[in-house]
Amino acid sequence: MNEPKYKRILLKLSGESLMGSRGFGIDPEVLNFFADEIIKVKKLDVQIGIVIGGGNIYRGLSAGKQGIDRVTGDQMGMLATMINSLALQNAIEAKKVYTRLMSAIKMEEIAEPYIRRRAIRHLEKGRVVIFGAGTGHPYFSTDTAASLRAVEIEADVIIKGTRVQGVYDSDPEKNPNALMFDKLNYLDVLQKNLRVMDLTAVSLCQENNLPMVVFNMDVPDNLVKLVMGENIGTEIKN
Repeated sequence: MNEPKYKRILLKLSGESLMGSRGFGIDPEVLNFFADEIIKVKKLDVQIGIVIGGGNIYRGLSAGKQGIDRVTGDQMGMLATMINSLALQNAIEAKKVYTRLMSAIKMEEIAEPYIRRRAIRHLEKGRVVIFGAGTGHPYFSTDTAASLRAVEIEADVIIKGTRVQGVYDSDPEKNPNALMFDKLNYLDVLQKNLRVMDLTAVSLCQENNLPMVVFNMDVPDNLVKLVMGENIGTEIKN
């Protein structure tokens, strides 16, 4: 069997992806599917870190419309990521795979505090590590948190799971003639404003020479194929 292309990955999932066909919350079938896909990669002896958003529960950016200030809204969003992280942790551990949930905000009763060296040690011991609560600071998205954690744990790649095949020149769900890119560099992403991730996250990857792959997480075995080196999704690097 061929060796995986990547030995240590950071997988970024959106909170909205957990909704499935629902308009809110967590779909147990989607959660179970994601757990299965992650475990398939784990069985290849690939070290896995995960960051998941909270948009299915609460989005800090929408707080202003509800009369909530931005800082408080972002803190509420961080707590939403912890709910999703706990759900994913439970789904993975139900399948007899060890995990660790680490939080950027202290909440020792349910998660370890994020400590970089401890996170790397957990990865080396073969545990799936879930990073919750974003960066722990307002005004930073979970995309930025994913880029930051990927750089900190020295991941080989950051992998962003979406519900489309990769990065397009326009929204493929609105434009049937949208063109998908197989490969891009970070300068293209910034100049064309492709909205792969927010600008802070993209700049962080660019500055640290961290490659990114954007792919469809909803297709069975896509994540395994990507990790094994198949041309899945859109690859972005310097």
